[in-house]
Amino acid sequence: MDNIINKYLTYEEVPVWKEAHRLTLLVYKVTEKFPTKESFGLTSQFRRSSSSIPANIAEGFHRNSTKELVQFLYNARGSYGETLYHLRLASDLNYLSKNTYDQLKGDYEGVGKQLNGWINSLKFKVKK
Repeated sequence: MDNIINKYLTYEEVPVWKEAHRLTLLVYKVTEKFPTKESFGLTSQFRRSSSSIPANIAEGFHRNSTKELVQFLYNARGSYGETLYHLRLASDLNYLSKNTYDQLKGDYEGVGKQLNGWINSLKFKVKK
């Protein structure tokens, strides 16, 4: 993990964490407008899956090995997939405008690409 620690002193410096955190804040903002009946349903699930992405990145960053970090990045990637579904569901239920849906979807796809790139580069280093 030395190379990661040397490059980033805290998880908050990691670009994919920054973007995932920004998007989580945005999800919290847009879900404020969801119907009250969704408070314990879609609103809660969408917020949890979204916040799980940067939370897993942060937790993995504080683990003792690159191998463990990769595992937490896989967890973050799983939460990314879940978040994409909640985004789609919110759109299909007309809780989001097309513009908001398109913007969030594009931004989350960027997070997915960053996660995949980081996982792939770390897996290569773990195999060495």
